[in-house]
Amino acid sequence: MSTYTSPMSLGGHTANMGAVLRISLVAAMGGFLFGYDSAVINGATGAMQEYFDVSPGALGSAVASALLGAAAGAFFGGRLADSIGRVKVMRIAAILFLVSAIFCAWDPFFTDDTAGFAWLIFWRVVGGVGVGVASIIAPAYIAEVAPADVRGRLGSLQQLGIVTGIFASQIVNRIIVGIAGSADGHVLGGMDAWRLMFLVCALPAALYLIGAFMIPESPRWLVGQGRRDEALRIMTHLQGEGPAVHRLGIIDKTLDSERKPRFSDLRGAVAGLKPVVWVGLGLAVLQQLVGINVIFYYSNQLWQSVGFQESDAFTISTITSVTNVVVTLVAIALVDKIGRKKLLLIGSAGMALTLGTMAVVFSTATITDAGPVLGDTAGPIALVAANLYVVFFGVSWGPVMWVLLGEMFPNKIRGAALAVAGLVQWLANWAVTASFPVLSEASLVLAYGLYAFFAVVSLIFTAKAVRETKGVELEDMQN
Repeated sequence: MSTYTSPMSLGGHTANMGAVLRISLVAAMGGFLFGYDSAVINGATGAMQEYFDVSPGALGSAVASALLGAAAGAFFGGRLADSIGRVKVMRIAAILFLVSAIFCAWDPFFTDDTAGFAWLIFWRVVGGVGVGVASIIAPAYIAEVAPADVRGRLGSLQQLGIVTGIFASQIVNRIIVGIAGSADGHVLGGMDAWRLMFLVCALPAALYLIGAFMIPESPRWLVGQGRRDEALRIMTHLQGEGPAVHRLGIIDKTLDSERKPRFSDLRGAVAGLKPVVWVGLGLAVLQQLVGINVIFYYSNQLWQSVGFQESDAFTISTITSVTNVVVTLVAIALVDKIGRKKLLLIGSAGMALTLGTMAVVFSTATITDAGPVLGDTAGPIALVAANLYVVFFGVSWGPVMWVLLGEMFPNKIRGAALAVAGLVQWLANWAVTASFPVLSEASLVLAYGLYAFFAVVSLIFTAKAVRETKGVELEDMQN
């Protein structure tokens, strides 16, 4: 048995970190689905646009369609989890994503006209609902089962799942393109290559579903349902008898003073909301407004648009994904040591610098009939800046935002606050994703200049509004 002696444990009891890690990894599979779904579309965008003969705006809507479903899933998922439990909601999310993956590939209604395009969007939305639910439940579940002094590292597994999913989808897409010759080629007896990219998504969805039948329910939720003995057994297995009794005693006290959470509990004196809710909303929105998902949704198309070949664009996107995985591991190692706020400040400063560099570099592009083309010097600089941008995001705002959302809200408002924060996070994701094709067509300088501006805003916001939560028990979080 793998054990970890927590400074916050009582009487020298040890936490079963092997068990805590295993169930946290299963929960983080929701993040893997998030990442896989986010990036799988990257390899299919060009082929989809040609197949359906749609405008850049319509393409942006298709790419972003899953995000609208995710916004709905994030909003309602938290309340549903409060009603039926965290684990059951994970199972529902996995089923939705599984259905979406299958029908995005094999939908019998698919045609190359507007109706076929609409069906594709519909099934993307279905998958998006599942991804949204999973994305908001995972941080909450991990925060509720993890010891306080390692909660940041375990909560960061959500982002590790996201970036690993992105990387996996890039590899799968590259293999499929290598077999088919291009994203609009054919495999498996005539299946479009880009449709196979969607079908492969069914595998992680199935694994997530299986895993969700192998993990225990959140002890805090069980106590809220009057199932204290069951909660005590689970917590004892995870953290040892002494810490379990102590933690459940604290949960009992907080639940005794709480009633069923309502969205009205979020109301406060600052523009109608509690200050901590505004901070959560700011974190959720700014994580997206710095434009990170443009890199992962559109990178192939972006690099091709400035003169790189399709095969080179896939290679560049893969390198970017590997970079993202590595720096997320660095973030996991640092988040409980130097704290959440310091990482956010470092990340914001780095993102502002690198995004500003990309804006300047793209201003030097030569405009041709095929679009902007970067010079021999500007091209490598843009590549370096883009990957350094991923480094700064991956070590900070990528994982830390999810960690903070899972732990920063007081218990009595956590479910409602997570629902609202998840909703605005996904809506911001949708707005950035849907607008980029049109915005980039007008000016890449404008696009990356705008993302750089929001990186500066994130720096100021963090310095002024974000409170450190390192080592603070969930029951001690303040409004």
